[in-house]
Amino acid sequence: MRVTVTGATGLIGPRLVAALRARGDEVTVLSRDPDRARERLESSTGSSTSTGPPLPPLQTAGWDLLHEPAPADALSRRDAVVHLAGENVAQRWTGSAKRAIHDSRVTGTKHLAQALTTLDAERPRVLVSSSAIGYYGPHGDEPIDEDVPAGTDFLAQTCSAWEAEARAAEPLGVRVTMVRTGVVLDPNGGALGKMLPPFKLGVGGPVAGGRQYISWIHSDDLVGIMLAAIDDERWLGPVNATAPEPQRNGDFSKALGRALRRPAVLPVPAAALRLMYGEMAEIVTSGARVLPAKALVLGYEFRFPKLESALRAALSRD
Repeated sequence: MRVTVTGATGLIGPRLVAALRARGDEVTVLSRDPDRARERLESSTGSSTSTGPPLPPLQTAGWDLLHEPAPADALSRRDAVVHLAGENVAQRWTGSAKRAIHDSRVTGTKHLAQALTTLDAERPRVLVSSSAIGYYGPHGDEPIDEDVPAGTDFLAQTCSAWEAEARAAEPLGVRVTMVRTGVVLDPNGGALGKMLPPFKLGVGGPVAGGRQYISWIHSDDLVGIMLAAIDDERWLGPVNATAPEPQRNGDFSKALGRALRRPAVLPVPAAALRLMYGEMAEIVTSGARVLPAKALVLGYEFRFPKLESALRAALSRD
């Protein structure tokens, strides 16, 4: 297959590009700095598989997602597009940060869909667009599947607008899958990357009472879901990319402490998080119990359905 990927140098992009190339797919990466993207991705994947055969070529092309449609020649005659690009959500939500989060994801996706309208019969057959479980907003202990409507807070409304721009490709005959991602277990970044330093020092613990749910997923399963969404025509519309068993924050903290062989008993008050992150802290202090209903119905088999083994596997890469 021929696959174009945006946001390929983020947390999950390098793993996805490596998996695509390992199975023989030709990958084109869209980036603001294509030379830097090529250097990083080549250094992380090399030029051959572990058994020796050369990997398919990696192509890169420039794209300023905020100011222009994606380059048509990087989308034409491709089998699939995977859209991962966007500003990091895990930061203090100042006014400028919220604009950057919204615009990078909503305007960037709009510019991608605009480019697809120019391709006529040479369009990709599928667009796999990243989204987030922040789409649902806080829901307490209520189990959530893909049929639950969008919440009303900033992130939920951003996700809703983001997905609407991706769906603009559907009238063009492109199958659109929105992957609503949970907390990714990868030591190189994301929520786990931020949690590791205090836990390694033995000063980690439950946050804001610890009863709120963390809907997590190992990075290998997130890549697996994206590959399934590329390959299988049954995967369309929203898909929750979370493991089958969300855990309460307190239980998650204990499991992480056991995996690191460190104590995990020092509580982190909600007020401290709000002081550090402002409005963004609500994501951590409220939580959502999100279930991968559609992935399970479609037969996806999780490599890491249990938290303890998922954490051990993730930390072995640290």
